[in-house]
Amino acid sequence: MRRRGKLWIVLLAVLLLLLAADTLYWQIAVRHLEDGFAAWVAQQRAAGWTEANQAPARGGWPLAATLTVPTISLAGGSPDIPGGIAWSADRLVLSVALPRPDQLQIAAEGRQRLRISGNPEVSFTADQVGVALPLRAARWPPYLDVTVDHLRAKVPEDAGVDTLGLHLDLHPDAQSGEPALAFGLKAEAINLPPRIARPLGPRIARLAADGALNGPLPAGRSPEERAASWRDGGGSLEIHHLTLDWGPLDLTASATLALDDQLQPMGAGSARLVGYAETLDALAQNGAISRSAATAAKAVLSLLANSPDDGSPPEVEVPLTLQYRTLSMRQVPLVRLPEVDWP
Repeated sequence: MRRRGKLWIVLLAVLLLLLAADTLYWQIAVRHLEDGFAAWVAQQRAAGWTEANQAPARGGWPLAATLTVPTISLAGGSPDIPGGIAWSADRLVLSVALPRPDQLQIAAEGRQRLRISGNPEVSFTADQVGVALPLRAARWPPYLDVTVDHLRAKVPEDAGVDTLGLHLDLHPDAQSGEPALAFGLKAEAINLPPRIARPLGPRIARLAADGALNGPLPAGRSPEERAASWRDGGGSLEIHHLTLDWGPLDLTASATLALDDQLQPMGAGSARLVGYAETLDALAQNGAISRSAATAAKAVLSLLANSPDDGSPPEVEVPLTLQYRTLSMRQVPLVRLPEVDWP
């Protein structure tokens, strides 16, 4: 009996010691969160941003250290973002899982509001809007992951996306021809608002893309100066793989884009199209392209199309070029793009 009693005392002592160690570890971790958030606030204010929030609250013990920041808002960004940007949320939750102290999770909760470049404010909610990034003493994290679930917005009509995932690899010291930013994007069930152009229907079933923005990172004080610096440094955007399922269109494409001497997009790529005839008819019907361009494109594509033996819809692979703001397919002009007016 005495031996059993001593065993229970030892087990209880070990448990209390583990709880004490976990509590101390939690206090250190949450203190680091508080210091890091305070440093971030000071940095934003020093850079000219306006930030406001209510007093943060600690939480998360025993498995995580969390810092909940109620009613947070951030505004600024001019002249980097013409007209600036303003964002607010009911809550911002910073968390570090104690078994993974090297990774920070950031989650925005409740109703959020976003305004960009003087456009009307967008109010939205979501089951999840989160960012994960490593905790390192560096100006730029080496990577970050963004996750969005069931986002619903008023712009001012109803719009939203069911799922969205974005992964970024950041290399701010990249030189010419090296990727300064590599990205991977996946989104499903994108519901477009009625007032924006949606020539292929109100819902994009699937969008996925991966590629790289090649450096170096641009220098300059205005967006026009930075665009010119990026172009002169050999900057380019490589889209390694793009898939789009929108209405009648099933598209797979790749491309390389840059800026011409007028700072307008130019480039070349290739695309595999399924449902091209229905897509061209829809584009012409909604005024996205002329009926003559649609007729000419259908004639060319019909000659190049391949009809699979299994009876599935015809598909065709064609080269695309963008030059002088004109998108062409096998030298057949499809659409004239609006000029990019750099502030």
